[in-house]
Amino acid sequence: MVVAVLLGAAVAWAARLGTSRATVTAALRATLQLGVVSLLIGGIVGSFALSALFVAVMVVVAARTAGRRMTGSASGWWAALPIAVTPLPVVGALVLAGVVPPNGISVIPTAGILIGGTMTATALAGKRALDELEARRGEVEAALSLGFVARDAAIEIARPSAASALVPVTDQTRTVGLVTLPGAFVGMLLGGASPVEAGAVQLLVLVLLLAVETVAVALAVELVCRGRIHRDTEPAAIRTERAHPRVLQRSGRNSSSKTSGADAGLTGGSTM
Repeated sequence: MVVAVLLGAAVAWAARLGTSRATVTAALRATLQLGVVSLLIGGIVGSFALSALFVAVMVVVAARTAGRRMTGSASGWWAALPIAVTPLPVVGALVLAGVVPPNGISVIPTAGILIGGTMTATALAGKRALDELEARRGEVEAALSLGFVARDAAIEIARPSAASALVPVTDQTRTVGLVTLPGAFVGMLLGGASPVEAGAVQLLVLVLLLAVETVAVALAVELVCRGRIHRDTEPAAIRTERAHPRVLQRSGRNSSSKTSGADAGLTGGSTM
């Protein structure tokens, strides 16, 4: 394991990818976090309340991670909405339907898989949407000058690039069994389940991931285009207009009407 981490960091350094430090840091964090969870998980899964609290911690950490990936501002906490709004109801529905037993040892892994998927999808979609809006800022401003609502001007530019965040989960679902044998399938086989049972569970996981990540991407794009998730480098006027389009439109109409009135007065005065 140490050799693999060092090899990855060395290749990243040699190729000047700028990720060698992140590779080592991620491996160290994973080691520490898995060690702590391994020590605590036995006591947590025995209590449904503690299991629910652990899932809440998952959401908070995932939101912080996705938010920092998208933007360094406090608006990154809006990532908690797409990360939590779909996985938690889905897990609740699975428990109520009897598909997932109402105990920590079943709820925590299921929630972790779905929250992890939405975290990645939200971070990718939000980052790509913000990058695209920044790179094509002139087009957004041109659309605004033509009278487009700020949200509509932004979403036409951000949506296509953000949709590419669904490529990993889509490809994983399309190639499962032919290229990859995902963790749920292998884990159930090692646990003694039949291949048919393992395949059914893995299929359910993949379909759920595809669904929750699609919802997460749609919500992330909407939050970006409405100015809820933003970067501090973005012009404040555009950000504010996306967040409060009606207010600015009214003030714009008022100022334009005042200008028209003033122009009319000047015209009348000059005619006299």
